[in-house]
Amino acid sequence: MKVLFFGDIDGKSGRAAITKLLPDLRSQYSPDLVIANGENLAHGKGVTLRTVTEIFEAGVDVLTGGNHIFTKPEGKEVFEKFPGKIVRPANVPDNLPGSGWIVIERDGQKIMIINLLGRVFMKEQFDFGAIGNPFTKLDEILAEAGSQTKIKILDFHAEATSEKRGMGFYSDGRLSAVLGTHTHVQTHDAQILPGGTGYLTDLGMTGAASSVIGVKTEGALKRLMHEGEAAPKIALEIDEGDSHEVGFVIAEIDEKTGKCQNMKAEVRIVN
Repeated sequence: MKVLFFGDIDGKSGRAAITKLLPDLRSQYSPDLVIANGENLAHGKGVTLRTVTEIFEAGVDVLTGGNHIFTKPEGKEVFEKFPGKIVRPANVPDNLPGSGWIVIERDGQKIMIINLLGRVFMKEQFDFGAIGNPFTKLDEILAEAGSQTKIKILDFHAEATSEKRGMGFYSDGRLSAVLGTHTHVQTHDAQILPGGTGYLTDLGMTGAASSVIGVKTEGALKRLMHEGEAAPKIALEIDEGDSHEVGFVIAEIDEKTGKCQNMKAEVRIVN
C-alpha cells in the first residue's frame, strides 16, 4: 500500500500547487491513497465548502485537521457534507462536529486515519477549550477500533519537535506511520522506527515558496523584529504567489503486517 501525504495546504497558493503537482506524483509513485492536512485550506485558516471541494476534485482522498480547522463558519457544514473524507483532532471537545478518526477502504484494504493535537506550546493557539491528552486519547482510539485494520496512519498536529518525537516512539509498533504537521517546515528525519512505524517530525507545507511559513515575508519580519516588545500588533497576510513549495511524503506499508517498509520525504518547488 502506497500512501502519499501532503503537508499543510496553505491558502490559494497551496491549493494551486496540489492541482499542478498531484498528477505528476500520481504518475511517478502510483499512490493508492492521497491524504493532506487541510486546516489552513481557506486563506490560511479553516475550511470552506468551496476550498474542500476544490481539493477533493484535484485528487486528494482525505483531509486531516488541526487547531484552525473550525475557524471558518462553514466548518460544521464541511464535516456534515464529507463525513468520511475529513478528520478533525480527536482530543478536542466532543461537541465539535466531525470525527477524530475514520476507516476507509481501498482495493479491499481498510486504512485507519487518525488526527491528534499536541499540547506543548499549543494551548494559547487553541480556543475550543482544553486539549485532551493526545497519548491517552490514542490508546482509547486503538482500543475502540480493535483489530479491524492493520494500516493505521496518524497526523500529529503539534508545535514541539520533542512531543512529536515522543509520540513516534509511543506509537511504535502500533501505528503504520506517525507524520507531524503544523510547523510548515519539513524536517530531515524520515525513518522507520524499531517497531516498524514510519516517522517524520514534520511534513512541511504546501503553499507560497517565497514566504515565511505561508505568509508574506514583509509582515512576518516586522512582527518577528518586534517580538516581545510593546509594539502595535502587526497583521500577517497570506502569500498567494505563483511559486509554490510542496512538502510531502511517500510511505510504503505492508498490508499484512501494517508495518512501514519504506518512507521518502521531499520538498518540491512548483511554478
